[in-house]
Amino acid sequence: MEQMGKFIVLTGVVLVVIGLLMMFAQKLPLGLGKLPGDIVIKRDNFTFYFPLATSILLSIILTLILNLLFRK
Repeated sequence: MEQMGKFIVLTGVVLVVIGLLMMFAQKLPLGLGKLPGDIVIKRDNFTFYFPLATSILLSIILTLILNLLFRK
């Protein structure tokens, strides 16, 4: 039960950090969301945006961070 509690707290902290990054992402000079490989389709009154390259990059970064945190 203790480990499940730690996991839930860690998940909450990660979600808060991600939320804050999303709120201030435009002000950060990271260029996330505008990487080559992100799909943007613009029509007359319709815009479809799928951040494929950004998702892959964030997945790799989070995988590395979590592997470092949970190493035994």
